[in-house]
Amino acid sequence: MDLANFLIQLLNSVQYGLLLFLLAAGLTLIFGIMGVVNLAHGSFYMLGAYLAYALTGSIGNLFVAIPVGAVLSLAIGWLLEKILFKHFYHRDHLDQVLLTFGLIYIFEELRSMLWGDDVHNVAIPASLDWSIKLTENLSYPAYRLFLLAVCLLLALGLWLLISRTKIGMKIRAGAFNSDMAQALGVNIVRLHALVFALGVALASLAGMLIAPISSIYPNMGSQVLIMCFVVVVIGGIGSVRGALTAALLVGLVDIFGKVLLPQFAGMLVYVLMALVLLYKPEGLFKQ
Repeated sequence: MDLANFLIQLLNSVQYGLLLFLLAAGLTLIFGIMGVVNLAHGSFYMLGAYLAYALTGSIGNLFVAIPVGAVLSLAIGWLLEKILFKHFYHRDHLDQVLLTFGLIYIFEELRSMLWGDDVHNVAIPASLDWSIKLTENLSYPAYRLFLLAVCLLLALGLWLLISRTKIGMKIRAGAFNSDMAQALGVNIVRLHALVFALGVALASLAGMLIAPISSIYPNMGSQVLIMCFVVVVIGGIGSVRGALTAALLVGLVDIFGKVLLPQFAGMLVYVLMALVLLYKPEGLFKQ
């Protein structure tokens, strides 16, 4: 592998890892703070992709569609938490699994009613529909660099929110010991709604950002859900720092595995998870 190919695969690995982080960060926060096993998290990723398709078609501008879709996703997450999830915090995990598994079917049926069962595409904005030439035969799409930059900014923003703000302090306290945080005056009900809405918005943003370079199709969320759980397990349940580290590791192993060891590519990520759990059963980082 020459230097140009290595750089391309490295950029693809970081980009994929950061997209996984957007998905896994919401999942690990929801489970770490609220104790909810959310199998429907992949459906929020699918929701974001279809929102990008619908809003870009009606507004005509992806750069406007993404923030509008993010606000809609926050509202949907807030409503779901208030209507459904808040009643399951102290229920058995099996009840939560049944609820979220049922939500997958509900989202799929709503998707079918609203947008049909065809495969859709979102056009790359004209301002980013070009490539940077690396060699005579190799180039790198500008939209992928834009995607990488946006994911980095979102990851930085989430880190600042969690580690440098008063809200982040409450989130960390709720993740460590929600009963004690509530006894000290933290509004756990409001915190749960905020965390769940944030998790839905992050997953939806990942779907909106990937839509122009990936087909939009039914049940697309189920394919990323397993990888999200792998990231959460490797990083440590409830740890945002762990989710970021694990997502970048998974991105590197998955992308370079497909290039260098294609015959073993399907198992390398799970080998990584097994090795981490063998030596650190709680994951790379604790809450």
